[in-house]
Amino acid sequence: MDNTIWLTQEAYAKLRKEYEYISGEGREIISKRIAQARDEGDLSENAGYHAAREEQGQNELRIRRLKAILDTAHVGEEGQSNDVARPGSTVTIAFDGDEDDTDTFLLGSRELLSLDNSVDTSVYSPQSPVGAAVLGHKVGDEVTYEAPNGREISITILQIKGFSA
Repeated sequence: MDNTIWLTQEAYAKLRKEYEYISGEGREIISKRIAQARDEGDLSENAGYHAAREEQGQNELRIRRLKAILDTAHVGEEGQSNDVARPGSTVTIAFDGDEDDTDTFLLGSRELLSLDNSVDTSVYSPQSPVGAAVLGHKVGDEVTYEAPNGREISITILQIKGFSA
């Protein structure tokens, strides 16, 4: 399965900037906090030391996550087209042809949404069963995908539009 993460140029630039900060200056700040807390003495009961170590662990985890995203990112344009489902599109589907049972989602990476916390949208990657099923298809196309329980699910693409965060 393709592990490419689809990002807009803006999203890529923001993630790159975050990565550079937390792997450089951010790392140094946390190291200084650990050193200051260590100087306070008994580490077994030093809450500041333990909090700084926890922060360091979270920071290192984020650094690894961002590096993986940036290393596999495919940078494209947001909302390039409304005629074909592609990464960066917002897609509305109907389950089993029932236009009352619909779902609207962003086809792409959750990282696109993390750049704007006010957006409340589901995200399916192009590698997910639903994402792979709609990728490259047009409005009106009926496609199927296999659910985790093995059941075949039929969906109809009702709308495709460019995503804007």
